[in-house]
Amino acid sequence: MAEFPSKVSTRTSSPAQGVGASVSALRPDLGFVRSALGVLALLQLVLGLLVWALIADTPYHLYPAYGWVMFVAVFLWLLTIVFFIIYLFQLHMKLYMVPWPLVLMIFFVAATVLYITAFIACAAAVDLTSLKGSRPYNQRSAASFFACLVMIAYGVSAFFSFQAWRGVGSNAATSQMAGGYS
Repeated sequence: MAEFPSKVSTRTSSPAQGVGASVSALRPDLGFVRSALGVLALLQLVLGLLVWALIADTPYHLYPAYGWVMFVAVFLWLLTIVFFIIYLFQLHMKLYMVPWPLVLMIFFVAATVLYITAFIACAAAVDLTSLKGSRPYNQRSAASFFACLVMIAYGVSAFFSFQAWRGVGSNAATSQMAGGYS
């Protein structure tokens, strides 16, 4: 027992070293922006912004269908921003206990389904709520078009997320650590 204290090696650090390391770790991952998931997220953000901006510029509050479209567009736009920031700053690596490929797959599938309903509601209500050729008619028609495009973008993201979740092209450990984007 007398030998025990001499064989123990200890290591100390100051709190300042820990703070500097965590701040420098929040650099953006530009590889994510160039990946398929990053490009699709940027596309979803731009197209989603167009959908709700075009609807918001019309008197949408008079028609319940456009209230639903606004809810879906703004809600999913905000959630997409959150996921984009999480992946851009590699926060998903710090929250390793969360199964990110599964979370993203569920989000993208739900977003696709919600945008299908929003697209149908928006497209079906255009003729009923505005005069053909008027400014609101053109804006609502354009919003329907962009809602269709963002629905497709979320669907493609759901497909890629499903492949990442299943581990197509890699083993489960690599898919989890890579965060599911290629």
